[in-house]
Amino acid sequence: MKFEDFSVIDLVEGIKNKVFTSEAVVKYFVQRCEQFKDLNAVIEVFDDVVEKAKTIDERIARGEKLGLLVGVPVAIKDNIACKGKKMGCASKFMQDYVSPYSATIIKKLEAEDAIIFGRTNMDEFAMGGSCEKSCYGACKNAFNSCKVAGGSSGGSAVAVAAGLCPAAIGTDTGGSVRQPASFNGVVGIKPTYGTVSRFGLVAFASSTDQAAPITKTVEDNELILSIMSGKDINDATTIDNAVFDEVDKQAYKIGICKQLKDEIEKLEYYDNFKKVLAQFEKLGCEIVEVDVPHIEHSLACYYIVTPAEAASNLARFDGVKYTTRSQEAKNLEEVYVKSRSEGFGLEVKRRIITGNFVLSSGFLDAYYKKAKRLQGLLKREFEKAFESCDVILTPTTPGEAFDIGGKSQDPIAMYLEDVFTVPASIAGIPALNIPFGKGKNGLPLGYQLMGPEKREDMLYDIAKMFEKQTKVEGGIQ
Repeated sequence: MKFEDFSVIDLVEGIKNKVFTSEAVVKYFVQRCEQFKDLNAVIEVFDDVVEKAKTIDERIARGEKLGLLVGVPVAIKDNIACKGKKMGCASKFMQDYVSPYSATIIKKLEAEDAIIFGRTNMDEFAMGGSCEKSCYGACKNAFNSCKVAGGSSGGSAVAVAAGLCPAAIGTDTGGSVRQPASFNGVVGIKPTYGTVSRFGLVAFASSTDQAAPITKTVEDNELILSIMSGKDINDATTIDNAVFDEVDKQAYKIGICKQLKDEIEKLEYYDNFKKVLAQFEKLGCEIVEVDVPHIEHSLACYYIVTPAEAASNLARFDGVKYTTRSQEAKNLEEVYVKSRSEGFGLEVKRRIITGNFVLSSGFLDAYYKKAKRLQGLLKREFEKAFESCDVILTPTTPGEAFDIGGKSQDPIAMYLEDVFTVPASIAGIPALNIPFGKGKNGLPLGYQLMGPEKREDMLYDIAKMFEKQTKVEGGIQ
């Protein structure tokens, strides 16, 4: 059987009904990872996955109660803690770190009998938009190995798209799940801020970062997010957000932001965007124009707020505690300076320096505090916009996946890749990538649905209708 063609839900049903075993499924994906190791998506398959699968098969044989993800292998991004496993954050600084505990989301997945399969590649400390800035080397696009995977959760997206595992977990700060999902033709979501616990995640931006699933189908994505979500005593920012029931609504109002209209019309795949609108109209949706006056400033806001938080959060990585210590250091000051200089990559250093600059006494008011006020204003503007529409539609990215190395020397060009994904992160609202069509180079394109706070249920409902309407299974029409 070609298990890479199965959805998560199909795999669960097959394992439960003894059509095939969890052991067979896991061994199949282990072999796929070895076969496609040149993609550099899965950097480690955990050595206990086959034994865990055998244990699950034994439980099935005994007729024991089974979880919602029984026997299904799920890969995790390299910044998510799993007890007894390495968590390197794709950084030389953390390469040898073994986690003494598991993240809350790992415990929740394992409670539903998922098998934590292995670690996926990423941009160092989740800072990047291409999955090139990794101590393990660049991750390659699932459809063209000369193109980027997208970042920072590129390894997770490629692993699912290339059939190396049926589902993977990434983290999304300003588009780090949605952008690689778009580049690789899979489904990825950024939930409402606080929906998923950050306990056990190495997250560089406290006010925007969320862990989230990447899958081939919308229904799989909905199932896994429902398992991951909920309040956590270890994370005070978590909220009750269990609104994953079916929505009793036949037609929706799809909003197009008038401030982004010119930007969208300039895109080389604008004709494909019009086809997406036509598909929604076939579903009975009404296309309306909405107003988010300051949305164009979201990118500037994001690249002030998040580097500031990164500078603060990464201060604890100093070569003294759990990170690699410089062998050249001769005193305490040199331990700090040399360890951080040798351990952090260029993009991480760039954001730490930017963050310390905007937090410095001469610039705190001019930059950081002003950006935080803008963040609050954007949140209110989105709330107002959703009074006249149900969801807002944009492209997920300005184009299809670009060449490896094509933008690595131009950080501004790389940051501009986030122009459509960042607004939802700044406002803390949910946003979902759905794949549709291909660009001029034959690579996947993705479109983003943004919804009001805690309305993932509505995003999933619309996306499932769209997926069914366009007969999209596994990503590309």
